[in-house]
Amino acid sequence: MEVALVLVVIAVIFVVQTYKIVPQQHAWVVERLGRYDRTLVPGLKFVIPFVERVAYKHSLKEVPMDVPSQVCITRDNTQLQVDGVLYFQVTDPMRASYGSSNYIIAITQLAQTTLRSVIGKMELDRTFEERDLINANVVAALDEAALNWGVKVLRYEIKDLTPPAEILRAMQAQITAEREKRAVIATSEGKRQEQINLAEGERAAFIAKSEGERQAEINKAQGEAAAITAVADATADAIRKIAAAIEQPGGEQAVQLKVAERAVDAYAGLAKANNTMIVPGHMGEVAGLIGTAMALFRGAAPGAARPPSR
Repeated sequence: MEVALVLVVIAVIFVVQTYKIVPQQHAWVVERLGRYDRTLVPGLKFVIPFVERVAYKHSLKEVPMDVPSQVCITRDNTQLQVDGVLYFQVTDPMRASYGSSNYIIAITQLAQTTLRSVIGKMELDRTFEERDLINANVVAALDEAALNWGVKVLRYEIKDLTPPAEILRAMQAQITAEREKRAVIATSEGKRQEQINLAEGERAAFIAKSEGERQAEINKAQGEAAAITAVADATADAIRKIAAAIEQPGGEQAVQLKVAERAVDAYAGLAKANNTMIVPGHMGEVAGLIGTAMALFRGAAPGAARPPSR
């Protein structure tokens, strides 16, 4: 009975040692008699008990790893407290097992030394502006060295850059002064633009006013010219009509009668306007005018052209 129990235990141990289940995204390194033999991929695998053993187990997933904070000195001798995070992945399980006694410590140390070297070539202001360049340089240096360790460095990211308190205060004062300078410049530019806009507005208004006055003068002149032309045309037309009427039979006598009537009316008006009696120098003038008018009136036959009435 005891023998059977021992045999069962041995059989269980043999089965456990013989069959291995490798999880997904993992790789196990098998040694045969202390020497590398093969790498087991995910799935159910067979291992010879007591002759072969699983020496190393590696995860093939991307691994994030914090890089410890350290003090770096910039090109202008300023101390910076820098920490970051490194992302890597095992690509060759055999080299990861035998290329380095501890590839994680090796990558961490190399990341710190590379970071100090990269920041030492830059001035303080550039370290804040060119984080991408720092990250790329660190990744390039690590990836080249990590090939012998069977590891692929994917990326490195700086989490924080912390300068000393005195540098922070100086930077804050510089930023404040720069912002005040920009505010003053913006205010002066605004006033300058305002003055330019006002001057351009006044100029445009003056031009518009002068153009309006000029157009008004032109319109007035054109109106006066049109009025003068219309009066001249009317006068010329009246003169032509009078001349045509004079040329008609009895026209000349009608004109003489009209002139005599106007002369008599003029003398009568002068007499009414003054208390002093105005008498012509030659009374024969009035008599002549009246006689002429009467003679013309008597000589106007019923069929002849009658003078125009007033």
